[in-house]
Amino acid sequence: MSASPSPPYSTEKAADYDAEKTGATAAAHPIAVDRYAEGFGDLQVFKTSSSEELKLASDRKTVLIPQPSDDPDDPLNWSFGKKHLVLLSMVFASLLTDFGMTYGSVLFEAQAPTFDISVPAVAKSVSGGLFLQGPGGLLAVPLVQRYGRLPVLFWSQFLCAIMVMAAALSPNYACFTAFRSLQGFVNTAPQIVGLSFVHDMVNIWVFCLLGGPFLGPFVAAWLITAVDWRADYGVLAGLHCVSTLLVIVFGDETLYERGNPQPKERGLMGRAKLLLGITGLKAKGRPGFFTVAKDIARIQLSPQIFFITAVYVMVLVAWVIGVNITISQLVVPPPYSFSAVAEACSWIAPIIGAVLGEVWGHVFNDWLCTRYIRQHNGTYVLENRLWGTYAPTLVGFAGLVLYGQALQHTLHWAALLIAWACLAFSMVAATTAVSAYCLDSFPNHASLVASIINMWRTTGGFCVGYFQLKWIATSGAGVTFGCQAMVLGVAFLVGIVLTQVCGKK
Repeated sequence: MSASPSPPYSTEKAADYDAEKTGATAAAHPIAVDRYAEGFGDLQVFKTSSSEELKLASDRKTVLIPQPSDDPDDPLNWSFGKKHLVLLSMVFASLLTDFGMTYGSVLFEAQAPTFDISVPAVAKSVSGGLFLQGPGGLLAVPLVQRYGRLPVLFWSQFLCAIMVMAAALSPNYACFTAFRSLQGFVNTAPQIVGLSFVHDMVNIWVFCLLGGPFLGPFVAAWLITAVDWRADYGVLAGLHCVSTLLVIVFGDETLYERGNPQPKERGLMGRAKLLLGITGLKAKGRPGFFTVAKDIARIQLSPQIFFITAVYVMVLVAWVIGVNITISQLVVPPPYSFSAVAEACSWIAPIIGAVLGEVWGHVFNDWLCTRYIRQHNGTYVLENRLWGTYAPTLVGFAGLVLYGQALQHTLHWAALLIAWACLAFSMVAATTAVSAYCLDSFPNHASLVASIINMWRTTGGFCVGYFQLKWIATSGAGVTFGCQAMVLGVAFLVGIVLTQVCGKK
């Protein structure tokens, strides 16, 4: 099997940050090969001529790339149970990232009397945290490469729990907004670490990454019917404490440098040093802060990554987040006049859309890849991945138009929720395909790619909160969301179609 990948972004080779991949438990079997050469992503080239011991997956057919070492600390040698417990600690933390940032979007009405300001003014408290998720993600990458994934994950969850508790106890709006902004800065590390963990399960990571913005408000909306907003935030702080405990109990370091394995201390003290980052601090031969920053800039400026993230991902996510953080201000007042229970139930619609997007991303993208390889005698072009964005973008386009028309003409609330579900489906399904393409383009730089995707999606979400309601008030919902649909169409042409046509070149 051979791959026809996008060209390297630089003639100078960057550090292989994410060279290891977790696979099935290995077993040694003889196979006739002359050499096996690592290709791009999951696509490899094999030539057979002589006998050599290679380790295969449990199906006794799939050759594991890279080959597991004999070191028990090698993640490829971990048991099935340990791999999935480590995955659980990361997945839950990733889910809480946007879960926590959008958690308060249904609590603005309850907070306004406490701070003695208007609901739109309270709504701006989420913008700082959304914006700081971008810089926080970029900062997380060099910290991960220097100190390891586990300590960055631990400190992220621990500090986030403190920030949420402080926000819940804040005496005034300025203090509350400051802690919410710091929450955004420290909570995004799991989304950066996550893509390195789940190299082979991108759709699972994307669902946890993008399912949080719908699950968080859903939980918060139900709780606010029984408790005040401070106790509501206390529940969120408790969830981050649970996440911290999961990382402490089940988490382990998956950053394994095959050419430079690092010694790991055993026992309780060794575990503490690993969690706190002391083990990573003592590690030798890891890239420095400026080396990582330089490689992030190189990947970002490569055209096959730049247009697809800075244009398409930013616009796609911006419109969905814009709906999420303003929906309560549109359906609670007349003419819809949703009750607290009705508002809570309404969040089921985007959750269903996100689940369908995850299913689509899993089934369709695998089918797309397999079909192309079979039709082209084992040769694969990475840009084929991007066909997975066409249908989701069309659904998102239709969802924006329907949402605007439903608000403009006060259509039945079912039309509003169907449109919202379409937007959630579009975001999850399209981002799955984009993440797979970016990862295949730079398979050994998963953390760097994740930080770039994260930066642009949070940039879009941060910006739209400032003008969404004003735009609706000025031009009307029909024109506003119609224009947003057109912008999404242009972003699709520039970000996806252009990359698909020119990516190989």
